[in-house]
Amino acid sequence: MSSQNQIRQTSVMMSFSVLPDPRKARNQVFSLHELVSIAILGVLCGADDWVTVSLWAESNLEWLQKFQICSKNIVPSHDTLSRFFRFVDPKAFELCFISWTQKIAKTVGGVIALDGKTLRNSGGGAEESKAIHLVSAFSADNNLVLGQLATDAKSNEITAFPLLLELLDLKEATVTIDAAGCQKNIAAQIVDKGGDYVLALKGNQESLHGEVENFFKQAVEVTLQESECDYYCSEEKSRGRIEKREVWATENLSWLPQKEEWKGLNSLICVRSSRIIKEKETVEWRYYISSHRADAPRLAKAVRSHWGVENKLHWQLDVSYHEDDCKVRKDNGAENFSVIRRATLNLLKADNKTKAGIKNKRAKAGWNKEYMMQILGVKR
Repeated sequence: MSSQNQIRQTSVMMSFSVLPDPRKARNQVFSLHELVSIAILGVLCGADDWVTVSLWAESNLEWLQKFQICSKNIVPSHDTLSRFFRFVDPKAFELCFISWTQKIAKTVGGVIALDGKTLRNSGGGAEESKAIHLVSAFSADNNLVLGQLATDAKSNEITAFPLLLELLDLKEATVTIDAAGCQKNIAAQIVDKGGDYVLALKGNQESLHGEVENFFKQAVEVTLQESECDYYCSEEKSRGRIEKREVWATENLSWLPQKEEWKGLNSLICVRSSRIIKEKETVEWRYYISSHRADAPRLAKAVRSHWGVENKLHWQLDVSYHEDDCKVRKDNGAENFSVIRRATLNLLKADNKTKAGIKNKRAKAGWNKEYMMQILGVKR
C-alpha cells in the first residue's frame, strides 16, 4: 500500500469512518472522512479550537492533497467544522472511539479507573447552558483512555457509570471508582461482565462506611493474626516530602450485616496515608470494598492506580490541551471535541521513544510530518 493511502487506512481514521453523517447529501461539500481526518490531524498537531484546526489545514493544504486527505483546493472553514461536529451524534462518535481503543489496547484487563472531569468553559454563552461533566474510563496498564460519556452535571455521574461500563470489555479487569460509584447495581454489573471492583466508601454509604471504619479502627490496634488482615506498607521520599501508605485487607466478613447485599463482595480495605512535609505530618484514612480476595499488595496497587488518572489524564488535558480554556460549547461540539482530544492523547502516549511531554510531542507533530505519520502508525 502506498504511503498516500496509508494515512486514510490507519486504525484511528478507519474506526471513525463508519460514523453516521448528520448532513443532507446536497450540503456535503467535504466528505465525512475529510472533516474527521482534518480535525484529528489538526488537534494532534497542536490546534485547540476549530479556528486553529482550519488554519492548520490551510497551511498544509498541499500535503493534505498529496496524501488524499483533502480532495479540494480549499479546506473546511472553522464554521464548517464547528457546524458539522455540533450535529454529530456524540454517542455514535464515542462508540467509534471505543471501537478503536479496544483494537489498540495490548490487553483490556488490569486496572480500569472511572473518574469524572468538568469542562469548565463548555457552559455559559448566549444559551447559558450548563458545563459538561465527562466520565472517562482510563486503562492504567495501557496508559490510555478507553472511553467517555457526558453528564449534565457532576451529580449525575451515578447515571453515567453503568452506561459507560456497558460499553467496555471488563473481563479480567479491576474497575476502580470513587465514592460516587459505590452502588450495589454498579458492583453487580461489573461482576456480571466478568470483572472485579474496588469501590471507595464515603458518606453516601453511611451505614456500611461506619461498619467498615469501626472494624479497622480496632483491627489496626491488634496483631494481624488477631485481626485476620493482610498488610502491605510502602514509603516514598522526595524533596523533603515523606509519604507512607499502609494497607489492611480482610476477608473476615461474617460480622458484616450488608455482606449479601453486594454481589461478589470478598474483602474490605483500609488505607492509611501519612505525609510529612516540612516536619508537618498529616494522616488520612480511606476505606474500600472489593470483589478481590484480601491480597493487600494487589489492592494497594489498584487504589494507587486509580488516583494516577489525575496526572496521567486530567492534568495532561488541562496543561497540554488547555481543555478548561476551550470555548467550543454549542450543541454537541464540546463533547465531540473532547473525544478528538482523547484520541490524539492516546496516539501521543503510545510514543515511548520521544523524550518529551505531550505538549512538546504535539508541537513536534505539527513541525515534522515524518514524526506525525509515525504517531499515526504509517510505515515509510
